[in-house]
This record gives sequence, C-alpha cells and structure tokens, in this order.
Amino acid sequence: MSGKFAQLVLAGVFAAVLSACSTLEKGPVGNTAVPQPAKSVDLNRYLGRWYELARYEAGFQKGCEGVTADYSLDGASTIKVVNSCRKGSLEGKADQAIGKAKIVEGSNNAKLRVSFFGPFYGDYWVLDRDDDYQWVIIGEPSGRYLWLLHRQANPGEQAYQALRNRAASLGYDTALL
Repeated sequence: MSGKFAQLVLAGVFAAVLSACSTLEKGPVGNTAVPQPAKSVDLNRYLGRWYELARYEAGFQKGCEGVTADYSLDGASTIKVVNSCRKGSLEGKADQAIGKAKIVEGSNNAKLRVSFFGPFYGDYWVLDRDDDYQWVIIGEPSGRYLWLLHRQANPGEQAYQALRNRAASLGYDTALL
C-alpha cells in the first residue's frame, strides 16, 4: 500500500481523520459521555514517540500492527505527526502517514485538531495522561475511537491493565479494545 490510500488507512490511528471524513467506516460508540480532558499537556514533554497498546478497532485500521506515533514541533504553532505501522503482522510491510496538528485555543494543549490530508481536520483529545508522560488516553467527542498509548512498546501486563482500568473509569467500554 502506498500513496494517499495508505495515508488514509494509517490516519485511522487518530480520531482526527474519522471525525473529519464521513466516508470511512465508523466503529460502535464505546462511550456516550466522553469527558473533557483531565489535565493540561506540556507539549515539550508530550513530543516524541508513543506506542499503541490498544485501540477501538475500525475498518480503516484493520491489519495495522506495531503502531507508533511520533510528534515533533514543525514551526511555531504546528506539530508534525508521523503514524507508522506494519501491515498484517509485526514483520509486515511498513507503512506511514504524515500529518499536522494544531492546538485548540483555550484547551491547555489537551485538544488538538489533526489533519492527514487536505483541509480536513478532526478532533484529537488527550483525555488523561500520566504525570511523568509515560501513558496517555486519546479519544474524541463521538466516543467511537479510543487509543491507549505508552512510551514503551511492552510496559508489562500490570501497566496495561492499569491503563485499561483508567479508560473504563472514564466511561469507555474496554470490551471494544
């Protein structure tokens, strides 16, 4: 897979594309009362690599394994977003989508508008995070998309379960992960 189609598929790692593009398959609602972000976000601490531990599966993201998201500053007010995955298995073909994010004014950096193509932007909310920026819970207003991200690819079962439990406490149906 290459070009714009691959970018569309990988863009699914983030709710931004989903809320902006109605032609993509949407998953079930896993939270009918998505909370506002719990904490402000220090962008300098948020930047860098994140590993996806779990997500709500959606048709556009099927087959993506070993998902990572890399964030870096791209100018004064824009964040470069690079989503990567392996297709079909951890040994599968590498694929990548490159996008940009803008901070929503008044959100304490916890809400972003992200675009992977054209003028289409979608919501990307850092709903909660670890004080040391070791994990984050990402969602968006519809409650259809959820991602559990960690700084380590394999932080261990205890860390995973704690993150899953935190998502449940925010109202998410973790059976959909």
